[in-house]
Amino acid sequence: MGIILIPKSSKGVARRVSRRAALLMISALLLTVPAATLFTGYYLGLHNTAEQKEMLSAGLRAELEQQRRELDASKQRAQENINALTLRLAQLQSRVVRLDAMGERLTEMAQLDKGEFDFQTAPAQGGPAADDLLAQADLDDFMASFQDLSKQLDDREQQLAVLESMLMTRNLEDEVFPAGFPAEKGWVSSFFGTRTDPFTGRPARHEGVDIAGKLGTKILAVAAGVVTWSGDRYGYGTMVEINHGNGYITRYAHHSENLVEVGDTVKKGQAIGLMGSSGRSTGPHVHFEVLRHGRVVDPIKYVRSSARR
Repeated sequence: MGIILIPKSSKGVARRVSRRAALLMISALLLTVPAATLFTGYYLGLHNTAEQKEMLSAGLRAELEQQRRELDASKQRAQENINALTLRLAQLQSRVVRLDAMGERLTEMAQLDKGEFDFQTAPAQGGPAADDLLAQADLDDFMASFQDLSKQLDDREQQLAVLESMLMTRNLEDEVFPAGFPAEKGWVSSFFGTRTDPFTGRPARHEGVDIAGKLGTKILAVAAGVVTWSGDRYGYGTMVEINHGNGYITRYAHHSENLVEVGDTVKKGQAIGLMGSSGRSTGPHVHFEVLRHGRVVDPIKYVRSSARR
């Protein structure tokens, strides 16, 4: 049995194909279709896999870039926090140094024992061990602790400033308040009030105290003030007068030499003259007077006083 192939045109020649040849052609056709389909599928699959890999790679790169940006931002925030903490710590340290200096100055002003308050060493502390809260604390807690410490320092600074002002006021008052012995060395040879005059032998009013000593002994100001007289005065010999304010005036008489001039500002305990026997005097001594609001008062309580009470 054969197969006849008839051409479409009338001029074509009809051909006869044997059965065997026809079967071979059909088989070849049947094999070609699956192969083409398989090749097409493989090609499409390979192409799609490459695109998917490219898309996956692009997605990973974008995600890594985003993570890198987030990491950089986190590092930047961390660095800013570190910078802020460093600045804050430096500020607190400078304030602590100021407080230490103020504390030492107040210790000196209050005349406290240096060993009683040592601002160069940390105060003694102790107690049983407790849970370590640092590991549990976050940055907000840490900053809150900084703020609390800063507030405590503010309070301490204000308290120390008030205390310093009070001590300075007290020290200033002590400086200008007459108190102390008006000579470097000596002894009281005559008291305030009625006495027998050493020249006439008659009762006479003595408006100061006499302190006898060696010729040339330093005469000391019993309070800070301004010199209002330096020179000779009848009966007093070579004399120094000092105005201390608050109504107080002191006089130091019979010097062999004055060491200050009118207008000089003197400190408490400063040498203002040398003991002598000028004026109406029987020997080397200093005649010491205290005036309160223009009236002479007994100087002995000021001589025996070392500070204002």
